Amino acid sequence: MNGRTQKISKEETCPQKNRTVSEGYVGGQTFLWITENNLTDTNQLGDGLLEMIVSPSNLNRAYQQVKRNKGSGGVDKMEVESLKDYLVIHKDELITSILQGNYRPNPVRRVLIPKDNGHRKLGIPTVVDRCIQQAIAQVLSPMYEPQFSDNSYGFRPRRNAHGALRKCQAYITEGYKYAVDLDLEKFFDTVNHSKLIEILSRSVKDARVVSLIHKYLNAGVQVGSKIRTSEVGVPQGGPLSPIFKQHYVE
Repeated sequence: MNGRTQKISKEETCPQKNRTVSEGYVGGQTFLWITENNLTDTNQLGDGLLEMIVSPSNLNRAYQQVKRNKGSGGVDKMEVESLKDYLVIHKDELITSILQGNYRPNPVRRVLIPKDNGHRKLGIPTVVDRCIQQAIAQVLSPMYEPQFSDNSYGFRPRRNAHGALRKCQAYITEGYKYAVDLDLEKFFDTVNHSKLIEILSRSVKDARVVSLIHKYLNAGVQVGSKIRTSEVGVPQGGPLSPIFKQHYVE
């Protein structure tokens, strides 16, 4: 892994180094507790939200989730297996750069997945960015879930296609005979960034979190050896994309 880097700020990068460490926390002491189903802080969307996102307990849970999900590396070619070593070495400066607003996400790596009528464009973030996005999603998701429709099953925690089928089965039992199938063409590719940020800002009052999310939207896409700007659209493939999609639709 020598020579591979993950951007921390405008001024510096941190090289990935070979190091063997024991399993365990990738962070230090935390001042609050975030459980899987709820947040204990009452001012959930106000000032201090960024501190909740980068708290050691939340980052550690994000790391564990990224590790479970596996997946391929991003533009820096760092693999999931190297993420723990990287975080152990660089966690302090990573957290500091996020809190100070200096962190700059890497572009996502474009991958084309075959589908019936062509290809689906996936954007694969670096494993470090996946961990940060997962940390953000873990804090925002419990806050937004109560606002989303009970009839929505896609990209939702503890919801899946089997739950949607059971719901359809219940409707059939009630006597309904017709179903309408809709697909929003290129929805992810055409999300308006300004509109999405406006919607998020209605609830998220910590401007630093909004700014960090905006940076992820504008991080760009690497196609082959070229970096393309991302003025519109939300790349499919990152932990934040489902929240963006659901919030934008509803």
